[in-house]
Amino acid sequence: MRLIVIILLFTAYMSGYAQYPPAAGMPGSTAIAFDSSCFVAWASSVSITRGFINISDTTATDLGSNRASYGLDIDATGIADNLVVSLGDSGYADLYFSIPIADGAGFDFAIFENSFSDTFFELAFVEVSSDGINFYRFPAFSLTDTLAQTGSFGNTNPEQVHNLAGKYRQYYGTPFDLSDIADSPLLRKDSVTVIRIVDVIGTIDPQFAQRDYEGRIINDPFPTAFASGGFDLDAVGAIHDRSNTSMSELQSTIQVFPNPVSSVLHWTGSDEVRIFSADGQTIFVGTANENSFDFSEMVPGLYFLKASNRATATKIVVNR
Repeated sequence: MRLIVIILLFTAYMSGYAQYPPAAGMPGSTAIAFDSSCFVAWASSVSITRGFINISDTTATDLGSNRASYGLDIDATGIADNLVVSLGDSGYADLYFSIPIADGAGFDFAIFENSFSDTFFELAFVEVSSDGINFYRFPAFSLTDTLAQTGSFGNTNPEQVHNLAGKYRQYYGTPFDLSDIADSPLLRKDSVTVIRIVDVIGTIDPQFAQRDYEGRIINDPFPTAFASGGFDLDAVGAIHDRSNTSMSELQSTIQVFPNPVSSVLHWTGSDEVRIFSADGQTIFVGTANENSFDFSEMVPGLYFLKASNRATATKIVVNR
């Protein structure tokens, strides 16, 4: 009995530190190969703002510059080909598409980096915008060690990071689903015109450290004081855009706010609305004249809202 308890405790401990999809080629991986038929387009233009090669020592230089300088902006456009542009510490790239990206069924786009292995990662946050002004970041999660700094050529377990670009090796894209971003009246998920990729400063030094959606420090190789320092952007491929997404898919999500919610949830006009729990139990059925529901007495967790005139349900997160 004691052995069983120890095994269960160990399993619970490990699950808290390795719970996301594994490396490319492994069962359960979400990595998408660059030559997959799911891609319908690639970024057609890009604007890049380079970061320092070492943000904790801005006097450090490589190849005559204190900012990342490897690669050309154009290397981030077109199909993934392992020609990259380096962003440097907290540098960022804005990618544009000839046809706006749309929220379809499943993943909507994928980002390619040039990692030479399944464990060496230079990570990046991902944000989207439908107007080029207001940007919304994917909720990123990191379970990486926060006590010991990952060295310049150190390793990271891919199962410890989620919704961060760069977790897969070269020629394999990290996919993103627009439905993971909370709804906002300033973001049209059926017409995303800009994808912004922001290098994660991987230091655990509180002065420069960056944190995930839940406030944890993100630890990745640092410093990378080279001309090729920071996230190395290869390409961004579109899976769903307005050319291959049907109107029923474009209209599949109803606008809800606020989300996450702690008390009253509101939604845009619709026919009958049904709200159900993660286990499929219906907790509310409303009419076309009702556009709100009070979650204050509900158990925190994941719920779904589906309108009768929409194809799919919208995820609702209830917290306190």
